[in-house]
Amino acid sequence: MAGSKIVAVLGATGAQGGGLVKAILEDSSGEFKVRALTRDINSDKSKALLEMGAEVVSVDIDDHDSLVSAFSGAYGVYAVTFFWEHFSPEKEKAQVESIAKAAKETGIEHVVWSTLEDTRNWVPLEDSSMPTLNEKYKVPHFDGKGESDKYFTENGVPTTFLLTSFYWDNLIYFGMGPKKGEDGSLTFALPMEDKPLPGIAAEDIGKCAYGIFKKGNELIGKRVGIVGENITGQAMADALSKSFGEPVNYFAVPFDMYRGFDFPGAEDLGNMFQFKHDYNDDFIGARSIEFSKSLNPTLLNFEEWLNKYKDKISIQ
Repeated sequence: MAGSKIVAVLGATGAQGGGLVKAILEDSSGEFKVRALTRDINSDKSKALLEMGAEVVSVDIDDHDSLVSAFSGAYGVYAVTFFWEHFSPEKEKAQVESIAKAAKETGIEHVVWSTLEDTRNWVPLEDSSMPTLNEKYKVPHFDGKGESDKYFTENGVPTTFLLTSFYWDNLIYFGMGPKKGEDGSLTFALPMEDKPLPGIAAEDIGKCAYGIFKKGNELIGKRVGIVGENITGQAMADALSKSFGEPVNYFAVPFDMYRGFDFPGAEDLGNMFQFKHDYNDDFIGARSIEFSKSLNPTLLNFEEWLNKYKDKISIQ
């Protein structure tokens, strides 16, 4: 492994970072090696990465000196933030600015930054078609990331801006799988009406990110989008029906109803789905299946993902 380029991966035990860590570890070429960055090096997931052969390093994303230490000596950084832990775009933006500055200070040659659209470029705050949240945002977990792209540019950090898609794994871990009604029938709810939703297996995000690093300088300065399949809620319900062996009905949840659901972040997600619906052509147009497959030839579509993970989807 002598001479291998080190990629420091933030969120190494999470969905995106974990996929990248595994992709690097499974590559026998030895061109890259991985430094898995995590808050808790004693967690079961961290220990598992260590056993797989990763260098596991503790990092505090809110501590600039910790980031500088974690990045030192690395060739590349996979940068991802964790909005759903704190629900604060302000905190997220501060973290991204610190990541960008630390990458600059340590001479990182390639950052892959997992970002999203700043929806305010499409839906101004004064646009009443969608509620404004926290007085400053339309889709906070999108807008904070999109606004933060500038930190990499302003600091002159060689960066690929990676637009991700809806994780199908949300059906497993975010309670978005089919629900059983009082009459025993199954319903899959998604606020997309008849519009296709760009989606991807979480593991494929990491594999695509690795494909970007392997291209060297080719994608530095570029904004690229990845997706496994653009699929409607009805088609997802049909695939779930086939997989579970019983009918799964599609319910196109109205946006206002979704925003009113009783879980943290419902308003944010309701706005997100409305944005993806109302600006469907733009959102899909920014993400290419063909390009994603060029980075990751084993890219899964929804049916393939479902065949692999259906046993993990619990019916509630």
